[in-house]
Amino acid sequence: MKKLFFLFTLVFLWFSGQSQGQGNKTQLAYQYYNSGEYEKAAQIYNELYTQNVRNYHYFNKYIDCLISMEDFDLAENRINSMIKERPQDITLYTTLGNLLERQEKKEEAQKIYQRAINSAANDQSGISKLGNAFVNLRKYDLAIEVYERGMELMAPKDYFSSNLANTYRRKGDLKNAIKYYLYSLRTRPQNVNSIKSNFSAIFQKDGLEEGRNELKAKLYEEIQEFPDESVYPDLLQWVFEQERDYKKAMRQAKSLDRRFDETGQRVYRLAETARRDGAYEDAIDGYQYIIESKGQNSSYYFEAKQFQLIAKKKLIVDDLIFEKEDFKPLNTEYDSFLNEFGKNSQTAWLMLDFAKLKATYADDVSGAIGLLEELVELRGINKLIRARSKLSLADYYLVDGQIWEATLLYSQVDKEFKEEQIGETARFKNAMFSYYNGDFEWAQEQFDILKAATSRLISNDAIDMSVFITDNMGLDTTDVPLKMFADSEMLIFQGKYDQAFLKLDSIGLVYPEHTLLDDILYKKAQIYVKQKKYDLAISAYNTVIDNYTEEIRADNALYELAQLYEFQLADLEKAEGLYKRLFLDFSNSTLAVDARKKYRSLRGDDIQ
Repeated sequence: MKKLFFLFTLVFLWFSGQSQGQGNKTQLAYQYYNSGEYEKAAQIYNELYTQNVRNYHYFNKYIDCLISMEDFDLAENRINSMIKERPQDITLYTTLGNLLERQEKKEEAQKIYQRAINSAANDQSGISKLGNAFVNLRKYDLAIEVYERGMELMAPKDYFSSNLANTYRRKGDLKNAIKYYLYSLRTRPQNVNSIKSNFSAIFQKDGLEEGRNELKAKLYEEIQEFPDESVYPDLLQWVFEQERDYKKAMRQAKSLDRRFDETGQRVYRLAETARRDGAYEDAIDGYQYIIESKGQNSSYYFEAKQFQLIAKKKLIVDDLIFEKEDFKPLNTEYDSFLNEFGKNSQTAWLMLDFAKLKATYADDVSGAIGLLEELVELRGINKLIRARSKLSLADYYLVDGQIWEATLLYSQVDKEFKEEQIGETARFKNAMFSYYNGDFEWAQEQFDILKAATSRLISNDAIDMSVFITDNMGLDTTDVPLKMFADSEMLIFQGKYDQAFLKLDSIGLVYPEHTLLDDILYKKAQIYVKQKKYDLAISAYNTVIDNYTEEIRADNALYELAQLYEFQLADLEKAEGLYKRLFLDFSNSTLAVDARKKYRSLRGDDIQ
């Protein structure tokens, strides 16, 4: 037994050594070939082929070296010798034809190529190899001729349709590439996902609009010819999705679901895609289909009802022009949902969202507080949802003037999630509460700690607040101006904008030379944005940017003005210019990196 093991080890080590040696030789030959030392490369490739007679790569590289050395006679002799040794391997004729063509013997080369094609027999492997050989030589018309001959000789008739499609694609013949890709699906519909990948590549490289229009035209023909096949309407739905035409895609998805008695999964997934892409009306339509046609027994019923509410809310909010009254019907639908499914761990996430709707958009802070107080007491809910609920509840307590209840909840979340991002958020909110309350020294200590927060957003905000307090404390014999400003920020947080304006204006009147003047303008601009008074916001931001360049709010004002142009006013060119100005003029700003990314994104750069 020991002898057998010893022999096995020796054999294994010998083969390993051989393999490693060949690998080193291959690398050396490759280096010689790339550096133009063809004679040295030819010698090694010839040795490698002699040792691996089935490896045509080595033989072809050897012939390439001979051709590069213009030793055409030796190359031809070696190829002819190979043809005699292996007359059944018709791919050798392509090697000979290529040699003749390199010598400008084009007519002779064409005869050899045609001889290879005419020799193709009823053999799948042989036809594939010959076709690939022509493709490697970029002789696409000849490769097409080979595959077409294969289609004639072999069953099923579409056997080489994928090869034809790929070759037409390489040739740049979009129409025929699409034709044969679709043809291949007649007997192999299971390949539809790989075909979709091919189409994606075609459209990206060879022309988006032209390719999709051609594909749609062909698909309509296939659907008419094969009305009982699902693969073609499925592919048509996919094309509409690529075009982000979710209305047509949804129509196709619902038709497929009805015709083939599907579970609704197709429609649900499409609705989710549409919702994530901001096509809320089409998403709502898809969810409604699930609710009505599949009913309560559907595994998608609960999610469809839930995400339909989210889509309806986003549809109103993203319109940017809405009134409190617009949310009344939606408020009723949320209540109806909770009545149907109850208030429990399954609906906790929606309860949290409903509370935000009440407080932020429906001006019902007390209703939001009541809902969240129920939510934090529910058993069995996810601890992160409970923590987020506590933070939201604390925020609304602050808005409602219940300040000590708010700080208690912030502290609870901070203690429970001390090393996590949500804990840092709670800590920051508690520090802001201390700032609102006029306890600037303690607040600054917390902000200094939070400079090292794992969340870049929290870290940046903490840095801003720390610098802001430092700049505005101790400049006079009193910190009254800073306390007045903190009061105004608390009023803004509570949505009491008129009172906030009065407080801000009073600072400017009583302390006309104070360094808070740029901050006052900056805060006013933020209020104007909340009130959708965009012209006033733009004017205030520009005043900060132009007149207070050296102050700490200049970069913030520039960034938020760019955001205003990008999202509220949809003036992308203006936004792009402002982002560029920020990272060029304020390169040390914590916002510079993000501004550069946004600039590149608006410019159309490919950002990984």
